[in-house]
Amino acid sequence: MTETGGYVRDLLAGEPGATVTAQGWVKTRRDSKGVTFIQLSDGSSFADLQIVVDAGTVDAEMLSGATTGACLRVTGELVASPGAGQSVELKCASLEVLGTADPATYPLQKKGHTMEFLREIAHLRPRSNTFGAVYRVRSALAFAVHKFFQERGFVYLTAPLITTSDAEGAGAMFGVSTLDLMNPPRIKETGAIDFAEDFFGKRAHLTVSGQLEAEIFALAFTNCYTFGPTFRAENSNTPRHLAEFWMIEPEMAFCDLDGDRALAEAFLKYVVQYALDHCAADLEFFNKRIDSTVLATLENVATSDFAHITYTEAIAILEKAGKSWEFPVRWGVDLQSEHERYLTEETFGKPVIVTDYPKEIKAFYMRLNDDDKTVRAMDVLAPRIGEIIGGSQREERHDVLLSKIRGQGLDESAYWWYLELRKYGTAPHAGFGLGFERLMMYVTGMKNIRDVIPFPRTPGYAEF
Repeated sequence: MTETGGYVRDLLAGEPGATVTAQGWVKTRRDSKGVTFIQLSDGSSFADLQIVVDAGTVDAEMLSGATTGACLRVTGELVASPGAGQSVELKCASLEVLGTADPATYPLQKKGHTMEFLREIAHLRPRSNTFGAVYRVRSALAFAVHKFFQERGFVYLTAPLITTSDAEGAGAMFGVSTLDLMNPPRIKETGAIDFAEDFFGKRAHLTVSGQLEAEIFALAFTNCYTFGPTFRAENSNTPRHLAEFWMIEPEMAFCDLDGDRALAEAFLKYVVQYALDHCAADLEFFNKRIDSTVLATLENVATSDFAHITYTEAIAILEKAGKSWEFPVRWGVDLQSEHERYLTEETFGKPVIVTDYPKEIKAFYMRLNDDDKTVRAMDVLAPRIGEIIGGSQREERHDVLLSKIRGQGLDESAYWWYLELRKYGTAPHAGFGLGFERLMMYVTGMKNIRDVIPFPRTPGYAEF
């Protein structure tokens, strides 16, 4: 284990003259006039530590094993670097090859690699510049998520991954079963599979959301949040969809739609500013190599007051735009990506929060407005990516919620406890959901969601 102070990021900030030990993996190696130059990375920073090995310092056979991809332990003196890009370099006194890498077969050579190729070697792609930067940002953002909510007194809920209810009412869920797939028990009268004999005694699935469980905790702890994996069995093989992804879902009692959208705006600004403050070198890389608008977009989010409009106002803006839409605009139809980007990029030039959507296009748990046509829903739309947060004030009235569950053809017995919350000390409450990988795409500028999660799960693919 590398102790604090021994990471490459710490050594790069060290004072010349110090004797130190560096451990890591060889990014590149070059030999010039008897001197070997090695770029060593341990993943702690975007910048590598340059190791300088003078001729005769290290046994030739040992040095021959220090090829690209090899793992090294190097001890020596930090000296001022005459080269550009780093203030210090490590003058090698001793070098040990901890693990070799055959240069003839090691996949990550100095040349550039396509994202598609790197997905095929997900066990090695964290060592590349791009994915080293991605995962450092991912780690920093995950910390920022917890920091934001913990600083505001929220209780962290670890919501269950196995559930018997469908929070979205969408049905695109992965089943969880220990029954014999080739010969499952069946109900004699109907021939349907008898899930009463399954492990949980009823049909179970992987969760699509921790929201319903978060509502339980909000009605006891006032403010809570979940942050964990969720699963959708949608057969969508697109750059924006994953079968397994992470969701951030806060839930607040004594909160209405106005409070919900205020928290969503504050949250997005906070985590974006945290990335700008703590991931500067990685974001510079994304801005240079992936998307030249990354830094400007993030600064815009961090410093702008978001625009606030209703769905009805959004439709009016789009109808007056004079554009030919791929998806026609009319009241009652959900906004598509092209509409979201027009609002954020051309109309307002900053994030937009759209509220009060038609009840027919939103989930059963969203609070019905007095007009009986719309619900207290909101979507936070961001330039370049469209919807990034979805939320609502929840329906706290038992009779209205029961009517909506029945109206959507859902099994009310599966929601008995959710309904019972409305019978015992119900309270106004609200919350939102944010796909962590969608946030990652926004912050990094990466174009494919498969490239912002360590091991993507998509239709037909579950390697590693």
